[in-house]
Amino acid sequence: ISRIDVRIPEPETVDLVRPSVDTAVAVINAEKAGKDGYEPLRVRDWKEMNKNLFSALKLEKIATFIILSIAIAVASFCIICTLLLMVTEKSKEIAVLKALGAADSAIMRVFVLEGMLIGGIGMVLGVSVALAACLGLSWTGVRLDPEVYYIDRLPVNVDAVDYAMVAISSLVICTLATIYPAVTAARVRPVDGLRYE
Repeated sequence: ISRIDVRIPEPETVDLVRPSVDTAVAVINAEKAGKDGYEPLRVRDWKEMNKNLFSALKLEKIATFIILSIAIAVASFCIICTLLLMVTEKSKEIAVLKALGAADSAIMRVFVLEGMLIGGIGMVLGVSVALAACLGLSWTGVRLDPEVYYIDRLPVNVDAVDYAMVAISSLVICTLATIYPAVTAARVRPVDGLRYE
């Protein structure tokens, strides 16, 4: 016998079962230690055997988060452009508000809130569509060719922490994107906006 496989109903609980297997193997190795040609038994669980795969998946998860952040940052330029265009179009209204006594901070707040609203709507729609797609895939799994891979389907795990991180990051990026247009709107001088009216 060169190998003994031990299977448990819940593979994720291998850390709870491993100590008892280690103890049993240590007893067997102690009994047969002096015999000729005996190679001591080693215990390896599926996490240890697939360590390289899990590190690659972890690295891929980090890379995916960075790529998503870059994509969100690029999309935030649309918010910047939209708000800058709105500042240009609404310069007369901004000038009237400032002439009536609106503070620069109040004008900035209006444009920051508008950008956050745009980003929030996009974030809610994006997270909802992604969650629906991932929940659908978690029920069926992604089918794999069992002749090529060890498993017949790739499980999909929906992790609330990951979704929250992506949602919060996108909202933060969108909020940061509103700062420049809001500052531009606050710098509009009432004289410039009302000069030709």
